[in-house]
Formats: sequence, structure tokens, C-alpha cells
Amino acid sequence: ETFVGLSNYELLFQNRAFRTALVNNALIIAVSLAIQLPLALAMAILLAERFRGAVMFRMIFFVPYILAEVAAGLIWRFVYDGDYGLIAKIATSLGFAAPYVLADRDHAMIAILVVIVWKYFGFHMMIYIAGLQQIDPNLYEAAHIDGATGRQILWRVTLPLLRPTIMLSVFFAVLGSIQFFDLIMPLTKGGPSDSTQTMVTYLYTYGVTRMRIGFGSAVGVVLFVICVAFAFGYNRIKVRHE
Repeated sequence: ETFVGLSNYELLFQNRAFRTALVNNALIIAVSLAIQLPLALAMAILLAERFRGAVMFRMIFFVPYILAEVAAGLIWRFVYDGDYGLIAKIATSLGFAAPYVLADRDHAMIAILVVIVWKYFGFHMMIYIAGLQQIDPNLYEAAHIDGATGRQILWRVTLPLLRPTIMLSVFFAVLGSIQFFDLIMPLTKGGPSDSTQTMVTYLYTYGVTRMRIGFGSAVGVVLFVICVAFAFGYNRIKVRHE
């Protein structure tokens, strides 16, 4: 056997598909933090109060998270299908050509991001609802007595007290985004032309299915280093704010 040194890492970072996978992981993290979590927080604030139908609405939004990732991927693959899917039927009924979303390099990743927001939005919403229900109602009552507006209460009472919950939600969102795999495989398997690869799907496609064990191990090491770096960075930020 020949010791190859760091050549697998050199090949890895020279590979266009791996660079695409890194960008896609960063894109998933950005969408999770900028769209999914604020949307989940806004919906949690609306549904945290006990009113008639609140539990039903919570379940409606939480059900996608309960659904297995592979099953959810297969459902959305049918929705996006250009021949028989729901989007194709809507497009043709409006007089447009049926789009083949998952076969389009420019739109496949956007379609996956929509599924990600739909799938995990309810999980973060329930985390925020649990955090909101731990806040003492007397604080809100005191703020109202002092004449605080709804926006002031949100920024000066709710969000500061919800900071530990938000930090936990961010941790789950980022770590899940880095390790993203289950939804990609039934939807696109990383295609078309590697445009929807993530680091884990890239590891599976190029390291496991092609039996390039050394190359796949290099991908695994890079993934491990990124996860550890994030975990340590998150811990330092958390300790600083406590």
C-alpha cells in the first residue's frame, strides 16, 4: 500500500462538486437562520396564547416534522414532478408549460430549500412555544401597566428572556444543516449535475457508492472539523452571554 499523504484533501478542494456542496450547506444554513427561524418565532408568538383551535394549528404545523424524511422527500418529488405533479397541473391549468423543477440546475436547490423550511419549521415553532410559556405573565402585565407598546414588549421583554431558547434553536438548525442528507436523496440524489450536493450526500456519492474509501474519509474529516469548530464557537458565544 502507498501512503498518499494529503493528496485526497488536495483533490477534494479542487473538485467542483465539493465546492458546490460547501456552498449549498452554507445556503441551507442561511435560509434556516434568516427565514425558517424568524418565521417559526413569529408563528410561535401567535400560537403561544391559549385560544380555541391553538392546539390544532400547532399540530398542523408540527406534522411535517413527524413525517419521515424519506417519505417527505418522496411526497415532494411527486409534487415537483413535471409530468404528473401538483405544480405541473397548476402550471398547465394556467396556460404555462409544466416546469421540471428538480431537473433544472438553477431551480432544484431552491425547490429543496422550500421543502427544508416546510419540514423543520414546526419543530422550531414548538421549541419557541415551550420557551414562551416559561416566561412569567406578570412581566407582560407590568410592561402593559408601564405603557409599553407591543413592539417594545417584544424587543425588551420577550426576545431577551427567549434568548436561551433561540440559541438552542440556532444550534439545532446549523448542526442539522451541516449534516443534511435524508431529504436530498429521494428528491435529487445530489443532481442534476451535482447542483444539489451537500457535504454528506457528496460523501455518500463519491466515497461510499464509488468505494473510494480514502477520498470519502477525507470528506468525513472535513465535515467533522466543521462540526467541531461550530460546536466550540457556539459554546464560547453561549458562555459569553450567560
